Amino acid sequence: MPALNVEFSERELADLRQIAKERGTSMKALVREAVAADIARHRALQEGAETFRSFFAAHAGEFAAAFPDDEPAVRSAPAPAPASAPAPAPPSASADGEAA
Repeated sequence: MPALNVEFSERELADLRQIAKERGTSMKALVREAVAADIARHRALQEGAETFRSFFAAHAGEFAAAFPDDEPAVRSAPAPAPASAPAPAPPSASADGEAA
């Protein structure tokens, strides 16, 4: 089974030892249990968020009708930039290299 080394501060390690002792379990089991619980919580939050997004997408029209003031303003295509005057041509140089 793959393993992971984790570093703790002295205080964290002392707290882990105390908690494991109080629960009558090993530090390894305590840490694995905590990580497993966090993974389960993370997965549940992801699934809940996906369920919400799917529900909202399926009922977007109903939400828009029920809360019209909360709908974002419809953006139209940006207006084209005004045409600028062409840049003046650089002065032409004479045969001897001086500007005319």
